[in-house]
Amino acid sequence: MSPVQILALLLALSTALNIAITAGLLARSTGAGTVNAILTGAGAGATATGLYLAAVTAYH
Repeated sequence: MSPVQILALLLALSTALNIAITAGLLARSTGAGTVNAILTGAGAGATATGLYLAAVTAYH
């Protein structure tokens, strides 16, 4: 992998982590239980990562 590809992957993972934390905190603040908030955040992060990987695959 080239340095540009590694940096792009790190940026995508950082963005997915930010999305996951934000979704988890939003779910928790709306009254969801801790477990449901964690699952919501994990789902949002996994979705963001999946969308990035699908876009990379479609581009190449």
